[in-house]
Amino acid sequence: MSGLLAGKRVLVTGVVTESSIAFHVARIAQEEGAEVVLTGFGRLSLIERVAARLPKPAPVIELDVTDQEHLDRLADQVREHVDGLDGIVHSIAYGPRGAFSFLDGDWADVSTAVHVSAYSLKSLTTACLPLMERRGGSVVGLTFDAKVAWPHYDWMGVAKAALESTSRYLARDLGPSGIRCNLVAAGPLRSMAAKSIPGFSELADFWPDRAPVGWDLTDPEPAARGVAALLSDFFPRTTGEIVHVDGGVHMTGA
Repeated sequence: MSGLLAGKRVLVTGVVTESSIAFHVARIAQEEGAEVVLTGFGRLSLIERVAARLPKPAPVIELDVTDQEHLDRLADQVREHVDGLDGIVHSIAYGPRGAFSFLDGDWADVSTAVHVSAYSLKSLTTACLPLMERRGGSVVGLTFDAKVAWPHYDWMGVAKAALESTSRYLARDLGPSGIRCNLVAAGPLRSMAAKSIPGFSELADFWPDRAPVGWDLTDPEPAARGVAALLSDFFPRTTGEIVHVDGGVHMTGA
């Protein structure tokens, strides 16, 4: 079998619709030779219908990353489909409405955003460690560049900053086990997740004009390809890194 991910076994979280980056990561991973297992939360029947549109069938495991019972049984559920993992894709983020108001956001909303969007990278990865012990592997998460204070993003920006720090600490602690941990900082996309962000248009509409190599707000494939590349063996000594797939906006200045 040939392909960038030939023989790899990859767990992909966050597939909700065909417009999601996670769906395209799963598709590209399969096209590049990987076996893919998906996780979903909530409307599993919908996720299973979306999964059926992948090039090959992919099993869907129910996973609420805030539920320790789900995390405790995850490794055994994955073993029902593959005998181990070489890659994990963390494409999970959520913030209640209050998390998008910085001065008014209360701790209940902020703690939920940080738990789901940042701490879950650690809890998901450690839940899967028994599946990666022998060969090591690659953990790749998705972030939205947290170096600046974006309009309207507010406590979700703080949660993404926590995610980026979490990735670095995981890279430090899991490196001796041969596990790399990196993030892709994707530009904004008109996805289902974007619909929950108040003022998304103000945040995103300027992006295509600012991107030196262009940016399509409806095309998740560039970000998905970045994730697939980091899952591969072409970055064997890269860890704790954030790879920007945003058309170059991160370096253009105000």
